[in-house]
Amino acid sequence: MSAKRDYYEVLGVARNAGADEIKKAYRKLAVKFHPDKNPGDAAAEEKFKELGEAYEALSDPDKRAAYDRYGHAAFGGAAAGGGGRGGFHDPMDLFSQVFGGAFGGGFEEFFGGAPQRGRSGRQRGSDLRYDLEITLEEAARGIEKELEIERYTPCDACGAKGSKGPGGVKSCPTCGGRGVIARQAGIFIQQSTCPECRGAGEIIADPCTQCRGEGRVQRDSRIKLRIPAGVDTGTRLRSSGNGDAGVRGGSAGDLYVFLHVRDHDVFDRDGPDLHCEVPLPFTTAALGGELKVPTLDGQSSIKIPAGTQGGTVFRIRDKGIPSLSGGHRGDLHVSVQVEVPTKLNSEQQEKLREFAASIGDHNSPMQESFFQKARRFFEL
Repeated sequence: MSAKRDYYEVLGVARNAGADEIKKAYRKLAVKFHPDKNPGDAAAEEKFKELGEAYEALSDPDKRAAYDRYGHAAFGGAAAGGGGRGGFHDPMDLFSQVFGGAFGGGFEEFFGGAPQRGRSGRQRGSDLRYDLEITLEEAARGIEKELEIERYTPCDACGAKGSKGPGGVKSCPTCGGRGVIARQAGIFIQQSTCPECRGAGEIIADPCTQCRGEGRVQRDSRIKLRIPAGVDTGTRLRSSGNGDAGVRGGSAGDLYVFLHVRDHDVFDRDGPDLHCEVPLPFTTAALGGELKVPTLDGQSSIKIPAGTQGGTVFRIRDKGIPSLSGGHRGDLHVSVQVEVPTKLNSEQQEKLREFAASIGDHNSPMQESFFQKARRFFEL
């Protein structure tokens, strides 16, 4: 027999590693070499067993102290897999203890096994997903939507029991009502879903003709959903109990609605703020005045100072999107784009020429600033 590897080497940790570091290393490697993920791989099974042995020794302060002092000799023959005092447990039991609390249903569910249903045969229904597109206005104000989805609902014919009569449900003889069967595979005991009852733990002697023993039927359902103000693309809403009904009276799953906010023709959204571009007549830009702008609540007005340049941004407070958590509302940012007339008659053209001649080159601050920079550039 080959010599045992150092337990610290097996887990890939330093000798001064803390308890959390040792546990983290074990969990990572145990998942990698678990027999359910490596069916028929004898080398992986051996590594899994070795990991369990190393973790059990190093996770217990007394065993670790003994191992640090005496090495593998601290455990004598028991280290080879005996169950006596100081020996090591079944690595599957150890794995279940370490992972069971973290993953709820234990390692069978963690590796994709059938969920435990118990003797009642009741199984929780599946969660469902629904993708819903809404407008920007609906996202800003909130709205109630009616969704039409196909899902499993309780069977009315049998009252969700799955059987025609009260005595039609019997314990499965194959698995003894446990819903799983076990088989020996070397040093491991592997569990799988019972093929007779499909994990329910029960069989139906006289199944309902409407639901064929499941206690549920598939049909179209209408569900009302309240969408709060402030949602955005990617927001997920949970509608409790509106997923699939469970098998034979089991609890229903949940409905998860993923929202997609449609692009708007006028506004661009940036979190709670809105942005838009509005054309500004060049006369208003030069002389100043009032400009009407769109908002989600209707028209609003902003004051335009004389000499406003294209690209100037005006902020209108509290005309954006409400916060999903309530309270503050975003702002609307209006960028004005100076609009130049494209069709002028001869009289208008002449007046513009007279205007241009009257102001000369000293009343255009942006142009003056540009040419000053350009001169410096060419003088280099």
